[in-house]
Amino acid sequence: MTDPLLSPGNTVADIAAKLPGAARIFRETGISFCCGGDLSLIQAADKAGLDLADLTARLQGLIDKASRDAPLDTPALIQRIIDRYHVTHREELDFLIPLANRVEIVHGDHDEAPLGLTQALIALRDGLDVQMTAQENLLFPAILQGEVAGLAGHVRTVIDQHDEIGTILQRIEHVTHSMQLPIGACGSWTALYTGLRKLCADVVAHFYVEQSLLLPRAVAA
Repeated sequence: MTDPLLSPGNTVADIAAKLPGAARIFRETGISFCCGGDLSLIQAADKAGLDLADLTARLQGLIDKASRDAPLDTPALIQRIIDRYHVTHREELDFLIPLANRVEIVHGDHDEAPLGLTQALIALRDGLDVQMTAQENLLFPAILQGEVAGLAGHVRTVIDQHDEIGTILQRIEHVTHSMQLPIGACGSWTALYTGLRKLCADVVAHFYVEQSLLLPRAVAA
């Protein structure tokens, strides 16, 4: 059964922001989810000359894999979120923000320079930090202690935060020209985009695990 996220009418920007691995598939197939992000999945497939059923099947495979890989035990799932995503995001942003600043300063006069990237990454860091700190101090302990009263409000807050950070990810995609390196890019620029691709993919995966796996379990408990 196809996940509702993959309804042909959903935009590719929405799918890329919510489904881990979708951005990679879109890049590989020539589908822009930045400037062309307002296209529906069916429109994007038609524009790229792709079979909609084949494209949907590849995306559905990502959803199936994410569900299979999730720990069945909720405490283990929460610990994985903290170890795999919270810790990693903080470490990688500490590395990528000064690297982005260096690339902007050194290559600011280049036509494909990622102008505004440093500012976007700082906004991403700050937004993630607010969300992750609240989860570590309030939401996760409440879930582990079975305190479901008022959890619906927390869920709504998390979803709203995900949407806000999704907008920042789209900005990063835009200012980096879909993270396409220019010919002859230096080592710093190459390292920056390599790190960005991983970071952005991890953020999407992080949010998917929370919104599609952890929070539904918590509310149903």
